[in-house]
Amino acid sequence: MRFFIILLSLFYSLFSIAQDSKIEVFKKDSLLIVKKNPIKGFQNDYILFIPKGTPIDKKIVLLVEPNNTGKTSDSISVHEKYAIDLASVNSVGNNVSAMLKIPLLVPVFPRPSSQELIYTHALDQDVILDDSQELKRLDLQLLAMIDDAKNVLSSMNIVVDDKFFMNGFSASATFTNRFAFIHPEKIKALAIGGFNGELMLPEKKVNQFKFNYPLGTYDFYQLFNKNFDINQFKSIPQFIYMGKLDDNDAIQFDDAYSDIERNLINTNLGSDVQNRYLKCQEIYKKNNINATFTTYENVGHWTTSEMNLEVIKFFFRQIQSE
Repeated sequence: MRFFIILLSLFYSLFSIAQDSKIEVFKKDSLLIVKKNPIKGFQNDYILFIPKGTPIDKKIVLLVEPNNTGKTSDSISVHEKYAIDLASVNSVGNNVSAMLKIPLLVPVFPRPSSQELIYTHALDQDVILDDSQELKRLDLQLLAMIDDAKNVLSSMNIVVDDKFFMNGFSASATFTNRFAFIHPEKIKALAIGGFNGELMLPEKKVNQFKFNYPLGTYDFYQLFNKNFDINQFKSIPQFIYMGKLDDNDAIQFDDAYSDIERNLINTNLGSDVQNRYLKCQEIYKKNNINATFTTYENVGHWTTSEMNLEVIKFFFRQIQSE
C-alpha cells in the first residue's frame, strides 16, 4: 500500500507540472524500430520507445538502457525480441520512461553463440578488442544511435538534452558501468543493479596488481586513446543497488571474465558477491565517486516494485535539480 501511495503522489506531482506549464504532450505510446545505418556509425538496429505524455517543444532527457538477452544466439531476431520487451513491457527502464514521460532507447546488440566468449551485452574486453564490422566498438555505435535518435525525436518536436540518463540491471548494469568510464562526459545520471557485486574501479592498481579494463584503468589510454577522466566520472550522480540475497556471479564463468581477470577479482576484491560489493563500495567512496549505494533485504537477482520506485525517484530528482 505504501508503494502505491508514493507512486500516486509522484504521478500527481508530475501531472501538476505538466498542467501548470500547459505544454503539449505526445498522445499515445509509440515504439519505433530504427534500422542500422553504417554511414551514421551504427551497424545494428535500435528500439525507441516514446511514452504517452512525453512533452513536445520542452527539453527533456533521453533514457538509454543496453539490451540484455540473458543468453547467446546467432539469430538477431532473438535479441530484437528481448530488446523490444525491455523497451515496451514491465522493465525498470520502461517504468522510468513511462512514469517520467521521457523516451527510452534500447540498442539491439547481438550476442552470438558462435563467439560465446565475447560478452557483448556486458561490454567486456573481448568486444572492445573485436574488429568485426558488426561488433566493433559497441560503445561508439551506441553513441551514434543516440545522436540519430535525437534527430528522430526532433522531427517529432521532442527536444532532448545533450546528456542522457543510463539504466541497467545485471549484464546491462555492467555495460552501463563500463560505458560510463569510457564516456563520462555524455551521462547526466545512471542507475545500475544486480551486477555480480563487481564494479569497474577508478584505479590502475589494486594491492599493487595491474587492473586492466574492464576491472580498472591501467590500460585505459592504450585501449581508448585518451586518459580516464576521473573528474567527469565523479560528476555523474549514480544510484547503485543490490539485493542482499543476490548470489548471481558471472565472475566465475569464462564468457564474462578471463582466468586472469577472475583470479584478480577473487583474490583482491573477494570470491563472494556480497563481500565483493562491499569492497567496491569502499573503493568508490575512497575516490569520492558521487554514488548512493543501497542494499535490499530479502531480494535476490531480481527487481521489486520498491526498487523500481527508488530508481524512478532517483531520476526524477535529477530532472528536478535542473
